[in-house]
Amino acid sequence: MLLFKKKFLPAIRSGQKTQTIRLWKYRRMRSGQRSYIPGVGYIRITEVEEVQLDELTDEDARPDGFETADGLRAEIARLYPKQLAEGYKAYRVVFQKAEGGRGKGER
Repeated sequence: MLLFKKKFLPAIRSGQKTQTIRLWKYRRMRSGQRSYIPGVGYIRITEVEEVQLDELTDEDARPDGFETADGLRAEIARLYPKQLAEGYKAYRVVFQKAEGGRGKGER
């Protein structure tokens, strides 16, 4: 299961947000895996790759729902201060909504 702040759910539902950057000690998802986003439904993971936060470009940030890489890095710093301080690795998780992707009770 991937959890997102409520402010990101409309962009995921519309297909504007198709990736997320997560900080993990080790890779926790893999390509081809199916996952669930509460408030959105099921997604299919299409790619998981380690990235260097300081090397992300504005083009990298747009599928994550941000106009600039600086905006994306600022949000990551706000959401993951402990993980950044502890040296966790950054992973780009690319996804698409799965066919019939709605969960129970969702419209």
